[in-house]
Amino acid sequence: MPIEKTGFFVNPIHIKNVKLILSTHNVTLTEAIEQHILSRIDKLEHFDRWAINARVVLTHDMTKIPAKQFKCSMRLAVPGPDLYAEDSENDLYAAIDLVTKKIEQQIRKSHNKRKAKKHTDAAASKTSRQSV
Repeated sequence: MPIEKTGFFVNPIHIKNVKLILSTHNVTLTEAIEQHILSRIDKLEHFDRWAINARVVLTHDMTKIPAKQFKCSMRLAVPGPDLYAEDSENDLYAAIDLVTKKIEQQIRKSHNKRKAKKHTDAAASKTSRQSV
């Protein structure tokens, strides 16, 4: 997959249907980091096939305590409100994994809400038909 890198940003990459915008601040973007993020986004796409794009920002802040130096934030654009999560860890890969886990939980929560609303509406219409 050809990727054009310019300055701080990597131009949008297309993973099947999701557009990925990856930016870094004080972090050297290696092929391994990029592949790790791509695999995590692919996993998220499995949970929500309606995801439009993902914006990932990786930051390394030397002024913070060592346990919170690497920060990863992710915004996943889906129909309705966007999903957002961020985490700071001492390891960049751990921060990426925890952010993906948080977004995955948000996807499941919104999915369960939609299912519950659908079943509640269906049950209400069923009881109204039965009472007539």
